[in-house]
Amino acid sequence: MANTSSTSPVITCKAAVIRKPGEPLQVEEIQVDPPKPTEVRIKMLCASMCHTDILCCNGFPAPLFPRIPGHEGVGVVESVGDEVTHVKVGDTVMPLYLGECGECQNCSSGRTNLCHKYPLDFSGLMADGTSRMSVGGEKIYHVFSCSTWSEYIVLESYYAVKVDPRLSLPHASFLSCGFTTGFGSTWREVNVKKGSTVAVIGLGAVGLGAVKGAQIQGAAKIIGIDINELKQEKAKAFGITEFINPKLSDRSVSELIKEATGGLGVDYCIECTGVPALLNEAIEGSKVGLGTVVLIGAGLEKSVELNYIPLLCGRTVRGSIYGGVRAQSDLPKIVEKCVNKEIDLDHLITHEVSLAEINKAFEYMKHPDCVKVVIKF
Repeated sequence: MANTSSTSPVITCKAAVIRKPGEPLQVEEIQVDPPKPTEVRIKMLCASMCHTDILCCNGFPAPLFPRIPGHEGVGVVESVGDEVTHVKVGDTVMPLYLGECGECQNCSSGRTNLCHKYPLDFSGLMADGTSRMSVGGEKIYHVFSCSTWSEYIVLESYYAVKVDPRLSLPHASFLSCGFTTGFGSTWREVNVKKGSTVAVIGLGAVGLGAVKGAQIQGAAKIIGIDINELKQEKAKAFGITEFINPKLSDRSVSELIKEATGGLGVDYCIECTGVPALLNEAIEGSKVGLGTVVLIGAGLEKSVELNYIPLLCGRTVRGSIYGGVRAQSDLPKIVEKCVNKEIDLDHLITHEVSLAEINKAFEYMKHPDCVKVVIKF
């Protein structure tokens, strides 16, 4: 008989816990409750590290501790709530931080991935205001809808998306945030037009996703911008036509973009770093009257000073979560592109650690050649 919320026991397992901002994580024994009626419990198979996880460990978006970080991963459904019908025990799934009900005003519009019923949640708790994870009765907070750096997790079932079994586990993990956020920004959020010009600021996994999305859309010029020279070859594999290292020039990023486009600027500029000063550079580097800037980088600063005049000159600035990708409607299409090798994510994998070695992952992320760290259970 399949495990349901009425038959599943509490599970004791290992998880990476952070108790104070900036401290090393401790791998602790935790208790994970059974799923409630609309929830699923997942045995994690593979996870990965995203820049947002580093921010989380420093108290972003809210200083909720003790906490289990991680929001990228893939696992298998171990038990389901009594009311869950769209996934079942044994399904391989990606836990996401956005859901898609398909019925609310936002979902019905087809123009956004921000569902009213299953939103991005910063509370660190389940929808009922409680946690399914604890240590000796002490409540543990999670990140968004899930905490993937744990051997078992519980989340609302509509945040879980089935994974095509042909997709490798690390690749599935990358698609649950970083790469998809970038890819969606150029493929879904602004639907880059064929023959257009695109600049991508920051060439981590998110930026490489934006590059690949622009290439698939048929952009004529894709400028990759990063201060790390080692990112150049990776970015070429994903589709840049030109690389700019601002450290090698005394001119600003926007001036360098304009120089590479005959003084006009680009049609689309994708800002992937979250560095406040680069927002204005992205705006200035886009075309007067037609330029669109998409902000997808996360940073600790919650407000920035915006130069008003460039915006008055007809440019558009958009914010984007998960690249505008809808969990149920769009993500399977990206998975299919990976399965048929239209998108090859092997280039992203640079380091691997076990859960017990989780603090090594933070050190690897500082290496200039690091793109993605895979965490294997």
